[in-house]
Amino acid sequence: MSVPTCIRHAELSDMVALLERQQAAKVDLVVPAAAIHAREGFLKLSGVPPVLDERGVTAVDGRYRPTSAADSQIAAKLEIPGRYLTRLRADERLDLYDANVNGLLHGLPSIAEADQRSFLLRLFTGDPGGEGVLRAFLSDRYGMIDNLDVLTAVLDGIRAADADARIRDCDLSETSMHCKVYAPKVSALAPNFLTGYRNPFANPDLEADRQRVASTVDFWRPLAAREGQGYRPGSEPVVFAGFRFSNSETGHHALTLKPELVVRICGNGLTLPIFAQTRRHLGERLTDDPHRWSQDTYRKKLAVITAETRDTVTEWLSPAFLAEQVAELEERAAAPVREPEKTLEVVSKKLGFTDTERSGVLAHFIAAGQLSAAGIANAVTSYSQTVPDPARADALDDLALPAMALV
Repeated sequence: MSVPTCIRHAELSDMVALLERQQAAKVDLVVPAAAIHAREGFLKLSGVPPVLDERGVTAVDGRYRPTSAADSQIAAKLEIPGRYLTRLRADERLDLYDANVNGLLHGLPSIAEADQRSFLLRLFTGDPGGEGVLRAFLSDRYGMIDNLDVLTAVLDGIRAADADARIRDCDLSETSMHCKVYAPKVSALAPNFLTGYRNPFANPDLEADRQRVASTVDFWRPLAAREGQGYRPGSEPVVFAGFRFSNSETGHHALTLKPELVVRICGNGLTLPIFAQTRRHLGERLTDDPHRWSQDTYRKKLAVITAETRDTVTEWLSPAFLAEQVAELEERAAAPVREPEKTLEVVSKKLGFTDTERSGVLAHFIAAGQLSAAGIANAVTSYSQTVPDPARADALDDLALPAMALV
């Protein structure tokens, strides 16, 4: 069974359907190094007992194709330079890939001892006799919290807070899930922050960029029509209170919640990372059956996520919190930008934008026609909607306020 691993700009129903498909194909194993061998760039498992769970008996011996994220984890756990291992795969030197991985896992006679550790492998099983996917190669102390359960726990927290909040956008990559929430009844005017701002996606080329990474029709225009909020681009300087949450099942990140301000005109999300709350996925050492370990602790972990969401939603989606954040934005928004290219060159160097990102932000800045510090922030958050990688898009949104402060 081929299971999609990435989706961008999806609605909640699409995300739930994909996560349910992934859940049905997931297998998690704590496996000793002796049972793992590299063969032609795949990781082959041999001598591993079948998994017995509510789905029945699942045979796990076979070969699994590592994702790029899993390759980086293999490199880290075995202390192989990551760029070297990536290059071996890119250059199709799978003989050297196998030799490096096997040599460090199993040792060499009279030279090096075999690795005595066990590793948590997160897998998607394949069709009988076919290959599966190695999603993650982790320490056996990694505390697993699955995306579908995180999504459910956060929704429970929103309901517990009795908040009128809706998930407006969902992303999923090989390494992380990102979901954005907004409160349509908690809004404020931000005239300085949005003075002269036009929707950059009125530009057909920029809208095409966004649609290329989107999995569904753009959410915001039908939303505005349904709620009677039609507008000429730039005519209504309204922002909504919102927040976003992200989770990783594969060890690269943690569960994170952070507030954001959502611009009605184009769906830009200006995050406020200073308030972010992060829960790392690291727990007690796993037994040979990670599911047995999780049954003892999982419900408590999810209950904590629900409680934290309830508390943060109550604060972040309040009119008082929104008004305070908008007031701070308004103070810094009007600084003029007279030389956009030079300004963005300085901002890009200080914040680590790539050349492609700098050019993209400049295109959005020009299209929006807002020649101010606020225009820089809005250009960053509109450009991020066209970035294929959800994690990088999220990181760019975190940099919008620092970019504005540099003007």
